[in-house]
Amino acid sequence: IGPPPRTMRELGNKAEARKIAIKAGVPVIPASEILPEETTGLINIAKDLGLPVMLKASWGGGGRGMRLIRDTNELEKNVLEGKREAENAFGNSEAFLEKYIENARHVEVQILGDEKGNIYHLWERDCSIQRRNQKVIEEALAHEIDEKEKNKLFDICVKAMQRMNYVGLGTLEFLYEKGSFYFMEMNTRLQ
Repeated sequence: IGPPPRTMRELGNKAEARKIAIKAGVPVIPASEILPEETTGLINIAKDLGLPVMLKASWGGGGRGMRLIRDTNELEKNVLEGKREAENAFGNSEAFLEKYIENARHVEVQILGDEKGNIYHLWERDCSIQRRNQKVIEEALAHEIDEKEKNKLFDICVKAMQRMNYVGLGTLEFLYEKGSFYFMEMNTRLQ
């Protein structure tokens, strides 16, 4: 039970998964391209996104390589530290900056796709209670979000996975704030 290796490779890279989500019509958080090796220009990238920003490792997980950056004075140091941590943890230092959304809910939807093009959502859960970017409590169903909003999210997930011809089980992760959902990443497995 699982998607083809090509799909796992594409969606395993957060930066690549963002591009795929955009093509599939899924709303995403504003973010940079993969950051260059040199640190010149970082301030302009962060200012264009609007502070605060979150540094994310493209091949990361479990909060590794992530850094919340609220001030341009902290930028270079945090980017270098985060990329080093990503390299040590995942063997790849690719990272990008993403606009940080304050007070957003972390909501996940699990999906199932078959080889006939049918996609089913397996409802949602709220994973907002975290410690060091690691989920501590996962609450299903997400009681902070009304049914109309949940149905909007399910529709986004099902349509996107149909456009991608997704096969297997998967978990889509979103941030939710003030009636809007923003794609963060997808895991090609149930979590």
